[in-house]
Amino acid sequence: METVGVTEDRQELVPRAIGDFIAGTMGGWAQVVVGHPFDTIKVRMQTQPSPPIYSSSMDCLRATLKGEGAAGLYKGVTSPLAGIGFCNAVVFAANGFFLRLFQSNSSEPLTLGQKAMAGGLAGGVMSFLNCPVELLKVKLQTQFGAAAVPGHKPYTGVLNCGVRTFQERGFAGLYRGLGITILRDIPSFWAYFGLYEGLKMAFVYRRLGEADGSKSNGIEQFLAGGFAGISAWLGAYPQDVIKSRMQMNYKYKSTREAAQALSQEIKGGNWRVLFRGFGPTILRAFPANAATFVAYEWTVKTLGL
Repeated sequence: METVGVTEDRQELVPRAIGDFIAGTMGGWAQVVVGHPFDTIKVRMQTQPSPPIYSSSMDCLRATLKGEGAAGLYKGVTSPLAGIGFCNAVVFAANGFFLRLFQSNSSEPLTLGQKAMAGGLAGGVMSFLNCPVELLKVKLQTQFGAAAVPGHKPYTGVLNCGVRTFQERGFAGLYRGLGITILRDIPSFWAYFGLYEGLKMAFVYRRLGEADGSKSNGIEQFLAGGFAGISAWLGAYPQDVIKSRMQMNYKYKSTREAAQALSQEIKGGNWRVLFRGFGPTILRAFPANAATFVAYEWTVKTLGL
């Protein structure tokens, strides 16, 4: 992926931006297809009541398959398939925009720190799209069995969920948890793009003796994307737990209340609550994000960018 140079012909910036958008969409679709079953298990583990319904991620997987079949693992997939495809397009386009912005002020190649900063800024942009998409996904993923809200008519799909949420809570209801989503996504994407670019450079240096990430091959992109996906979660998982709980449970009036409730559980000795769903998240992170970057890079190459 060519990320550090800026063409002298400014008319080419628009095709590059459009190319980033298209390639980002392809990467987002690949990510959803590969990663959604893991995400369903993660969300159900994060949002289960205390005492918990499931003893482990494997127990959750077995119960889901037994009670709902394989289709249960893809509950709520319509929202991320449409939304994450678009969100991924936006984050890759935003990342490209900030990279070109940084490059426009210097004739020197961008540093790894600048690439990571561009990723963090892109994450901030993506938060405004991620929040409503993930809210609908969480609502659909958690309406099952004992976790269903008594007396609450189940949502029939993502459109029904979105319309009813808007009718009941207004526009702000779709952006419930936006603050914690921003606090999750900025550091997450800083690590995501920073490590991806850094690993590509390291792999190419080992193979060719020059740290030029644009010369990376498919295997190097696969590995760099997978490890970048893991790194993105390591510093953002506690924020994600708070976000999922807040979006699922309206008893929390603010992010602060959700965080305080989580803190009280930890003080009570239940520190494992911080890591509920962590296993499937990390298991998902490598293949889903490896697929994302391979699809992105393949599309960029196919478009001749």
